[in-house]
Amino acid sequence: MAPASRPLPLRLAVTLAVALLLALVLVADFLRASSSSSRLFSALPSSTKTVKGKRAAKNVGRVVGRLNATYADLPAPRWDWEEMPAAPVSRLDGAAVQIGDLLYVFAGYGSLDHVHSHVDVYNFTSNSWTERFDMPKEMAHSHLGMVSDGRYVYAVSGQYGPQCRASINRNFVLDTETKEWHELPPLPLPRYAPATQLWRGRLHVMGGGKEDRHEPGLEHWSLAVKDGKALENEWLAEVPIPRGGPHRACVVANDKLFVIGGQEGDFMAKPGSPIFKCARRHEVVYGDVYMLDDEAKWKQLSPMPKPDSHIEFAWVVTNNSIVIVGGTTEKHPITKKMILVGEVFRFDLETLTWSVIGRMPFRIKTALAGYWEGWLYFTSGQRDRGPDNPAPKKVVGSMWRTKLHL
Repeated sequence: MAPASRPLPLRLAVTLAVALLLALVLVADFLRASSSSSRLFSALPSSTKTVKGKRAAKNVGRVVGRLNATYADLPAPRWDWEEMPAAPVSRLDGAAVQIGDLLYVFAGYGSLDHVHSHVDVYNFTSNSWTERFDMPKEMAHSHLGMVSDGRYVYAVSGQYGPQCRASINRNFVLDTETKEWHELPPLPLPRYAPATQLWRGRLHVMGGGKEDRHEPGLEHWSLAVKDGKALENEWLAEVPIPRGGPHRACVVANDKLFVIGGQEGDFMAKPGSPIFKCARRHEVVYGDVYMLDDEAKWKQLSPMPKPDSHIEFAWVVTNNSIVIVGGTTEKHPITKKMILVGEVFRFDLETLTWSVIGRMPFRIKTALAGYWEGWLYFTSGQRDRGPDNPAPKKVVGSMWRTKLHL
């Protein structure tokens, strides 16, 4: 018979019981921590995991929802827009000037492989497209600098041909009464989408892109002109603009010259491409505003509410204000796609301050704007993919208008 086991001393039994209880507590705490940690990781954005297909798309959507105002639409009242007769052709990167109740619309891409070489005319009184005539064969087809004195239209440099061909330095003037064209002295260097205006009897051309489309130009030239004729044989070098690049609004108001928005960099021709196929390059969109006045020195003013480019003909002057529609802003930080602008901005020429005053029917870049008897118009350009997708898609020729209340 086995000897009976001796009972544990009371002190030892208590010690073992306490140790067992502590061990149970530690195990329970570990299990709770593991459960909590699992919930924490599952709540992290799925960008911390490898995601594919639809899950990846949903993740991008969540990130977009947290983007700051640079990439998102700014708060703005929605306006009532009325669709008017569309232009005879769709166009992107065209040019336009308004003379009285007529909007002259020039050139532009129909597609990357097709460019226009004619002028369409819209009559704001009859609200119809009334006329079409050809441009000179030697004139640029897109990214022109352009301005009018009320009869004569001065067309400066630009890109000749489709895709991403180089800019040229040839300049032309149109007499809108006779429909005759004449050539002006060439620019010292080719320029792509330069800021262009008439100011104090001189045709001013500044900034833009250099011949390769991508490198920003800082040069500023002027030429004395009158009644469609050059009074000088060569361009005069003026004070360089502080920041170069294309796609800027250039406005004269209250005897001051304003240059608004724009970008540094643009698409370039792919090296070795026989058709000069466009290839993406790094771009920086900005909302800088510069002013030139009696001191002949550039002054930097308050920037636009957000960076904005592709607005060279997307503006009107009314009620002591510059009104700008649409454009493009900085690229999406994740997808790197271009983001279009759908707001209407107002620059008060008395206070030199900006405000967001309305929303367009859709986001659009390179719109061509006009103003007549209280109506704000815009036509053409490249619009967005839909209300929830600000990336560019279709090139359009539609015309829209809304009553402008400032």
